[in-house]
Amino acid sequence: MSDKWMIRGSEFTNCNCAFGCPCQFSSPSTHGCCEAIASAMIEEGNFNDITLDELCFVMLLKWPGEIVEGNGQQQIIIDERANPEQREALRKIALGESTAPGATHYYVFNSTMSKVHDTLYAPIEMSIDVEARRGHTKIKGMVESEGTPLLDPFSGKESRARIHLPDGFEYTYAEMGAGTSKITADIELDLNNSYGQFNVLHMNQDGVIR
Repeated sequence: MSDKWMIRGSEFTNCNCAFGCPCQFSSPSTHGCCEAIASAMIEEGNFNDITLDELCFVMLLKWPGEIVEGNGQQQIIIDERANPEQREALRKIALGESTAPGATHYYVFNSTMSKVHDTLYAPIEMSIDVEARRGHTKIKGMVESEGTPLLDPFSGKESRARIHLPDGFEYTYAEMGAGTSKITADIELDLNNSYGQFNVLHMNQDGVIR
């Protein structure tokens, strides 16, 4: 594999599982199926000599059963500000190409797909604050995704929990929160106050950089 790349930034993911998401612990999903949107905001990045600084993309995912059982659908939406070379670089990263086998969640997810919809390019409004457990992604006519902190059911105040995966293929630490998303692209999702995850996104073709 000759391509070398690196991205460093933030990621906000909302899936249909209960808070905490059993998938993070290699357990069956809450509802026996998985639906998710992952928003990635790159602060600094490159694909070979192509800069990817300050670009973003969204990944839509849907499986009829457990992820490991496959038969999933996937679609990538890339920031329209990206030039043709940047678009192709982000597409390759997001679909797990130019990546060591099994090294990233992008590779693993794509390996379970039976349908990969055409990549789309659109204006993307995105903000992610990992520490505050807040995120927002908007793509007019297709995506509205909001992430918020968990609330203590007794006090009503914001509560904080995190997951530590020392050998994880997506992150080392993730802050837990809640997410609500409405998606009307080739993949349609309707998630309401379900699992939200906020994490630093720092990886290259060989996996998470720790």
